[in-house]
Amino acid sequence: MPIEYQINKPISVDQFIDVLKRSSLAERRPVDDRACMEGMVANSPLMISAWDGDKLVGVARSLTDFSYACYLSDLAVDRDYQRRGIGVQLQILTQAQLGEKCSLILLAAPAAQDYYGHIGFTAHPRAWILARNERLIV
Repeated sequence: MPIEYQINKPISVDQFIDVLKRSSLAERRPVDDRACMEGMVANSPLMISAWDGDKLVGVARSLTDFSYACYLSDLAVDRDYQRRGIGVQLQILTQAQLGEKCSLILLAAPAAQDYYGHIGFTAHPRAWILARNERLIV
């Protein structure tokens, strides 16, 4: 059965957590904080999902205005389905939903640092992060 891709098909928090765990992305996401995970699923304006029958095998979760910037916050593919082009297809479908001037932006996981340049992304040396538990210095 071929992989089926869906745009903004509702997925449950449990399905989302499960695919994160099966992809290793759960190591860098608050999967034990249910309220946070619920917010992540409920407040994402763009979610592209990959399905093998009724099994969620991949997801690209983005925060975007659809016009200028799209932050691809989570890109997860079940380990058993990796190296089949699912991650690339999720990104292609994400980009297809965006306006012609909208940039796709992401932070690479350490293990994927070299992957994104290989598929056409340009590294950007000026990204900055202020973690929730950190404060601006004023």
